[in-house]
Amino acid sequence: MSRMDEINAIVSDLQVDMEKFYGKGNKAAGTRARKHLMDLKNLAHEVRQEIQAKKNDM
Repeated sequence: MSRMDEINAIVSDLQVDMEKFYGKGNKAAGTRARKHLMDLKNLAHEVRQEIQAKKNDM
């Protein structure tokens, strides 16, 4: 379940920066939020590939 922990960590960081960006108008937090979203996208892609590979091995 380490992948799930990675996803939760990214989402947690994303939530903090989204609140700072939308709530306080912090532009740097917006940049960090976009980075977290890209990290989440890339991690999701990796997990999808792992799941597909495991499914094909069955």
